[in-house]
Amino acid sequence: MTLHIRSGIPAVRALALAWTLGVAAASHAQEIDSRIAAHIGAIQAVDDHSHVVAPDIEHDAGYDALPCDILGGGSSLPPANTRFGPGLQGAWQALYGVIADSDDPENLKRWQQRQRATREKLGDAYFDWVLRQAGIDVVLANRVARAPQLGPRHFQWVPYGDALLFPLDNTAAKSENPDRLALYGAEERLLKTYMSQVGVAALPSTLDAYLSQVAFATLDAQRKDGAVGLKFELAYLRSLDVEPASHDLAADAYARYAAGGVPEASSYRRLQDFLLREIAVRAGKLGMVVQIHTGIGCGEYFQTRGADPLLLETLVTDPAMRGTQVVLLHGGSPFDRHNLPLILKPNVWVDFSAMELLNSPPELARTLRPWLETMPEHVLFGTDAGPWGPGMGWEESTWIGARNARRALGIALTGMLRDRTITVARAKAIADRVLRSNAVELYRLR
Repeated sequence: MTLHIRSGIPAVRALALAWTLGVAAASHAQEIDSRIAAHIGAIQAVDDHSHVVAPDIEHDAGYDALPCDILGGGSSLPPANTRFGPGLQGAWQALYGVIADSDDPENLKRWQQRQRATREKLGDAYFDWVLRQAGIDVVLANRVARAPQLGPRHFQWVPYGDALLFPLDNTAAKSENPDRLALYGAEERLLKTYMSQVGVAALPSTLDAYLSQVAFATLDAQRKDGAVGLKFELAYLRSLDVEPASHDLAADAYARYAAGGVPEASSYRRLQDFLLREIAVRAGKLGMVVQIHTGIGCGEYFQTRGADPLLLETLVTDPAMRGTQVVLLHGGSPFDRHNLPLILKPNVWVDFSAMELLNSPPELARTLRPWLETMPEHVLFGTDAGPWGPGMGWEESTWIGARNARRALGIALTGMLRDRTITVARAKAIADRVLRSNAVELYRLR
């Protein structure tokens, strides 16, 4: 496919100037080399991972297959860096001209009014406008279905594959905790939607029929509709230790329970492992990049130890997977160094989406540097923008994420330059790769 890339727009020069001035105000310990800062500020980035909320921002439910707001609880405080602070203040002012010192109800009302007025004024052009304010050219938009307002010029679609992994009775898993009750329910509804879309009324009686008529048919339809990737949020539903599983054992488990009954846990897990491999391999053959959630997640019952990216080593090193490109989303935090042996593989990439929102730029820079010293060609910028809380929606988190990511990358590269591990030219080349060209090559954007 061909993307029309922006060039020479005044917003780029304004963004570069604002970025450079912001860097100059940083403390000496975080000072960024001016040559690197100017270069980073002018790059029109590609956002590897975002939950774009569109078109009805107040009521859209398609921005995630497993949205955090379906989970109960709510007794925990949100992460500190996602609450109202200088970042959100800056986003409100930059995007809508709202100056506020808190997110009290009156200020939230003013922000909402100004945002709505901007949306009404710009219409469908609003979504492209948000990207321009953040210096982003193309977004890989994770959505259950495409939104026509998100044109392929600047938005590329990445749907979800988890629902295809759990075709049998999920009663046992749903009983584990309140979060999984809600999450498995969402996946079961999505599987029914997928089956309806490919014209299958009831679950096929054999595994091979399920693969061809439901799983592969769904992927084929998504690819035909423009999908460039496929995302798995498996860590919300079970651990990431996906082991090899034979076709015969998986087929036996499927056949025994396809007509009903609660499957035996180990048999069902073998089936899930088999399905994930088969679907990921199929996605690779279709030219779809496989994205996998790693690291921390939302919900009071999320089990982080099961989201360690190293648990995927058996999967990504399977010879059958060599033709499938895999992106480890969110940097696997707090297991971020576990990515180092994985990104040395020719088919494994890592992005730092969400980390630039949850961590300060200096802290993110400390995470980035080992990756940049190991395999910068396999590191991707991402925001994980979406509904993060009151006053911090997809637009604000896009702006904040892009700003923080540029600063973190600048700090990391400046440190490498001062330590004489790279030259200025190499620093600029790495910045180009991380913010743009790595994703352009991976997703075949031109």
